Amino acid sequence: MKKLAILGSTGNVGTQVLDVVDQYPDKFKIIALTGNGNMELLKAQIVKYQPMFVGVADAEKAEELKGQVSVPIFFGAEANAQIAALEEYDTLVNCVVSLAGIEATLVAIEKKKNVALANKETLVSAGEIVMRRAKENGVTIMPIDSEHSALFQCLNGEDIKTVQQLVITCSGGALRDKTKAEIETATVAEALGHKTWAMGQKITIDSATLMNKGFEVIEAMWLYDMPIEKIKVVIHPESIIHSMVEYTDASIIAQLSEPDMRLPIQYALSYPERWEAPIKRFDFKKNLSFAEPDLERFPCLGLAFWAAKELGTLPAVMNATNDFMVGKFLSGECRLMDIYATIKAVMEAHENIKHPDLADIKKAIAWAQGEAAVIFNS
Repeated sequence: MKKLAILGSTGNVGTQVLDVVDQYPDKFKIIALTGNGNMELLKAQIVKYQPMFVGVADAEKAEELKGQVSVPIFFGAEANAQIAALEEYDTLVNCVVSLAGIEATLVAIEKKKNVALANKETLVSAGEIVMRRAKENGVTIMPIDSEHSALFQCLNGEDIKTVQQLVITCSGGALRDKTKAEIETATVAEALGHKTWAMGQKITIDSATLMNKGFEVIEAMWLYDMPIEKIKVVIHPESIIHSMVEYTDASIIAQLSEPDMRLPIQYALSYPERWEAPIKRFDFKKNLSFAEPDLERFPCLGLAFWAAKELGTLPAVMNATNDFMVGKFLSGECRLMDIYATIKAVMEAHENIKHPDLADIKKAIAWAQGEAAVIFNS
């Protein structure tokens, strides 16, 4: 029985992790849960799964929850890291966003815990540090997004030296078929209208700008120790092929399945075993299509490739600025293309630090958020 600590259990990915747990109640025990926004859902999860510990980042919400449940509650900015430091679990499932996700991952690695990772900041902003420490501690980072799970499966058992390129597929997002002018004036509702995946608002906007695909490129670099020159993005509207690996002999190995996040989540938790899953089976009457990404209509992907080539603190700056601007777009304070313009301006103004430590990354993130606010308000 695997003992799980799930960070971000009330979010879109976290709830799907618990869906997988529900399918196999004899294989999992929930040791800890953390949440921050939806306290009613977190309370319901506490009642259902009876965790030993709970974490809540907001101290006021934690105090309110304390009066309703008997489980010990960690609270404040360090809550996720404190949960990660516990002895009682064996697998950390990291579904939170922000810098707290990085620190919790590093704590779990130092404790030599298994890590199933959905938090993008961990590798986008601090991939060099995280992967070095994972190697030092003999920890394997298991990705729980569909693209990196697919790459992991396509690479499994192969010699990494024979890889010609990693091919990361992309649905194209909600605005895939829109003109540049239509994208520039896209509403929040239009940008949230993803055609094949049901995701949280922030990641859906990142999919609409293709920034999310840029994040995945950087993650793939670190996860599989692959230079940016060997990573390619391909538009695949049907979202059936989740990624591919081309080898030096021109063979291409692909992983296919209907789009359902529960599959990569389950594989990350079951590996090296494969378990039955309540996933819709692929219909072979479907046609599959591919296209090159249009960087003129979706320039955020180009920014990610720039950050991937430079590395250092630049990806963290890009990520932090994107977080700031997506929040502004979702609240109706800017246009979609303002996200790109502000990220580009902040990246151009940044003095990149190569081979940063965690303090450098924290400083770069804080600087980027401040610089983005200045540019946005100017």
